[in-house]
Amino acid sequence: MSENILIIGAVAVGPKAACRFKRLHQDANVTLIDQDEIISYGGCGIPYFISGDVSDESELRSTSFHMVRDERFFQDDKGVTALPGTKALKIDRKNKTVRVLEKDKTEKDIPYDKLVIGVGTRPKELNISGTTLKNVYSVGNLHDAMMIKQMVTSGQVEKAVVIGGGFIGLEMAEALADMWQIETSVVEYCDQIMPGFVSKNLSRMARHRMEGDGVSFYLGESVEAIEGTGAVVSVKTNKRSLPADLVIMAVGIGPNTDLAKDAGLDIAPGGFIVVNDHMQTSDPDIYAGGDCVQILNLITGKPGYFPLGSMANRQGRVIGTNLAGGNAVFKGAVGSFVVKTFDMALAGAGLSVETALKEGFDAVGIQVSQFDRAHFYPEKEIIYLELVVDQKTRRVLGIQGFGGENSGMFARVNAVASILQYQPTVDAISNLELAYSPPFASAMDIINALGNAAENFLDGRYMPMELDDFEQCWQKEDKDDCLFLDCRAYGDARVFEEKYPEIWKSIPHNELHQRLDEVPKDKKLVLICNTGVRSYEAQVNLRAKGFENTVSVGAGIASLKQCGMDFETDS
Repeated sequence: MSENILIIGAVAVGPKAACRFKRLHQDANVTLIDQDEIISYGGCGIPYFISGDVSDESELRSTSFHMVRDERFFQDDKGVTALPGTKALKIDRKNKTVRVLEKDKTEKDIPYDKLVIGVGTRPKELNISGTTLKNVYSVGNLHDAMMIKQMVTSGQVEKAVVIGGGFIGLEMAEALADMWQIETSVVEYCDQIMPGFVSKNLSRMARHRMEGDGVSFYLGESVEAIEGTGAVVSVKTNKRSLPADLVIMAVGIGPNTDLAKDAGLDIAPGGFIVVNDHMQTSDPDIYAGGDCVQILNLITGKPGYFPLGSMANRQGRVIGTNLAGGNAVFKGAVGSFVVKTFDMALAGAGLSVETALKEGFDAVGIQVSQFDRAHFYPEKEIIYLELVVDQKTRRVLGIQGFGGENSGMFARVNAVASILQYQPTVDAISNLELAYSPPFASAMDIINALGNAAENFLDGRYMPMELDDFEQCWQKEDKDDCLFLDCRAYGDARVFEEKYPEIWKSIPHNELHQRLDEVPKDKKLVLICNTGVRSYEAQVNLRAKGFENTVSVGAGIASLKQCGMDFETDS
């Protein structure tokens, strides 16, 4: 007798589980149901469909060989029965059936031997007035995306407000401002974008880059109401009113787990379905995966939540294997991510310093900047990385980076992400082996330099200065207690020395030994160069000569400029 596999949810994890299982057990009956008429699409591609990078919504539903993943595709190509427009109402675990509401509004029971739940999430809502006004969207599905695309392509939108500065918020802001030149504002309750995922320095770099293409940010503001009669006209925060023809709600997501909860399956705090490393729920005949489940955070060892399409697809394959009698395991995740910010990208994996501190680690972030290729290679660009380490154990807890979308920054983040689950220490990063050739990397790669900088800090040889601390130092009226010692070669450095002769001193690092008599011992020395390498060398040399009160601006002038810190005119 053929086994009946029923799958609820047909966007990411469900189709992957169905197709994997059918490859292993072609004689089984697999039924895939979803309450939406549109199934099996790349939801993470929605911002790029709205921006116009993806020209037609069917591309988000197509295979790499241009077949649209609809009912006929699943039946003819995969041997899977797909029932879009079919809503699951109740799971009867005792009788192993699922009550569904069909397209014609009739109810029926579908039997199963094994059941898979992959129902995803729903957008969170703010408890404010105006959320139901026309032209207010949460971009929770492809239908919302098509309506937004129709609005912008027909010229109905001049001003847009995005509420939320996380992944979806930034991607939607870029989509609206880039191709369509819509005046776009982002309102974020926290004091930085991507809160909890990256440091303030890296978030500031990304924000500055997006501001350069016309996106306005209002940080540390709460939305009090969405205003309008019929259709939205403005968004009211606790500090201002922003006119808007379109509002995008991007304030987070929550799991769709009412079905699982009503069926008596174990549910974690926050509403997520509890699964083991085989992706089984508390009922061994019911599996679950994707955005609705809780999995292990491999950094903290605690339950975690990672709503990513890539994760859902990998989990779907594990489920499909195990449905067929296999023993596949999904251990957990470190939470790798990347966000496009026009021609730049913000990426990371593991914990940020802020999150690590909340988790009880004695965490610190060490930042470096360096060319992504050999310094002598004609095509290169500076990228910025931050390593998060535990000071007590020297364990690496996370990595984040910012750089050009075609730079090697993302590859470096991925390299470290792949070993985070093994709890590496900083020496592993210092000696991490990466492929080298001048068109692709430096002989001493930025990843190795990052590990070295962290090692030097932990061993007390390197005293960095955070960019926020530099800004505070630079902006204070009385700077008599410090000297900014520029370690670069003559040129730009001389300009600063001539402009600020009382506080700025230019001594190239190769001349420092011969000019020590020009360096005061009674002042705090703020050492600075373009990327932080020469200022660190100067710090080592000065400490050997008895100059203890020194700090090195870790990622250098390049990072200050990338953050939009115009310190040439702030004084």
